[in-house]
Amino acid sequence: MALRFETRASDSPWVDTVWTCTSERVTRMTSVAAVCWGLVFWQLDGVPYAGVSGPESRTGTAPVPEGAAFVGIEFAVGTSLRVAPAAALVDGGVALPDATRRMFRLDGLRFETPGPDDAEALVDRLVRAGTLIRDPLVTQVRRGRRPDVSARTVERRFRAVTGFTQGAVRQIERAREASVALAAGVAVADVVTRFEYFDEPHLARALRQYVGRTARQLRDGTGGPIALDLLQRVTS
Repeated sequence: MALRFETRASDSPWVDTVWTCTSERVTRMTSVAAVCWGLVFWQLDGVPYAGVSGPESRTGTAPVPEGAAFVGIEFAVGTSLRVAPAAALVDGGVALPDATRRMFRLDGLRFETPGPDDAEALVDRLVRAGTLIRDPLVTQVRRGRRPDVSARTVERRFRAVTGFTQGAVRQIERAREASVALAAGVAVADVVTRFEYFDEPHLARALRQYVGRTARQLRDGTGGPIALDLLQRVTS
């Protein structure tokens, strides 16, 4: 039983990562908290599907179509679909109609279904069509800049756009990064120090809330299929 991931970085400022996944004898998986929303395309028994996946505030379980092959685009925090703000998609998603192997429909327009190497071309078309937008203030904050507005305004805008507070985003991203480090064999004490957890119980609570795994399970590779590329086979 396995979910086989491959993740690559992107040079597009609109995109966080592009990923592919195949499921082999898997019907359920542990879902993992995530701050990015995405577009997902998959085929099952020769039938194509497309959907919008929302950010996830916590871990849980999710069904997996056995034998499916997926292509996904995870968008940078601060981006949104014009017709479906990321904040409205938290812990949810939307199936896209009229998907074929070549085309899908979004925002009343038809776009070519991408492969893993065509993601940026699709994103460019979405931007030109006005279907994909982003909030410049949130983008500045994510790049470490300080906008010339009050901290309260920044926090209100950030939450309105993303559905999360800045603190929640940091906690989720930290738990995901800590999970990858544990899966790579980094000692628990070193993970606590590296990711600035107070102590091992603090790390354990974060993993339970956001990842659905214990540190030992992550280090031993046990616990079953999980919606996180713990091997981080990132290519450019």
